[in-house]
Amino acid sequence: MEPVIGIVMCGFSENRQFVTNPYIQSVRYAKGIPVVLPLIRCDHILEEYIRLFDGFLFCGGGDITPLLFGEEPKNGNGRTDVTVDLFQIRLMKKVLASEKPVLAICRGMQVMSVACGGSIWQDMSLIPGETLDHMQQSASRNEVSHHIRTERGSLLRRYIGSSLYVNSFHHQAVNKPGKGVTITARAKDNTIEAIEVSAHPFAIGVQWHPECMYRTSPEMRSLFHEFVLHSLINPSSAGHNRL
Repeated sequence: MEPVIGIVMCGFSENRQFVTNPYIQSVRYAKGIPVVLPLIRCDHILEEYIRLFDGFLFCGGGDITPLLFGEEPKNGNGRTDVTVDLFQIRLMKKVLASEKPVLAICRGMQVMSVACGGSIWQDMSLIPGETLDHMQQSASRNEVSHHIRTERGSLLRRYIGSSLYVNSFHHQAVNKPGKGVTITARAKDNTIEAIEVSAHPFAIGVQWHPECMYRTSPEMRSLFHEFVLHSLINPSSAGHNRL
């Protein structure tokens, strides 16, 4: 049986909830069954999501409302939607508590950090010292932008190696990672590029966009395949509970 992966909606566009296609394709190519999870303002539905799905993919999107990580807006903070923020943070907390596999990408990684009590740099310009330009301007989103190095002992290093080049499309970054969250990769300017929830079997957040590099990068294919594989073998798999 192929694991069913809940892909959490990215946001709203003209009153439409959306998920961009590369997320769906990457899950399918990795032998998972992708299902888009819409925003529903009901805790009972969130519990049903946890029951029905084997793994969860949190995608990129807009900025997170600063008040949700204990700050007020600063220069550089972008457009936010507190309804989306609260839905994703609440769902992330339930997913982490369930110990079901979760892969969190870009904004998704920041949602993971905030759900664990962490904070975010509202704009890269607010980080002390000199930083790289993390918002690449390239003809294709699968092109690489800068180098990262993973930490020894991390799941991420096991799956993608000690160092590689990644793409980059963000103006915010994780500041304080949150309780029980380990930093597992950094860029050369020391920007946090990946995190893991230490006590969780598979809870990985990455700041870059592996779904856009799936066709060109063996490392990104490995990351998605490991995520889907863990969703298949996860002891708390939802498969036996499905209708």
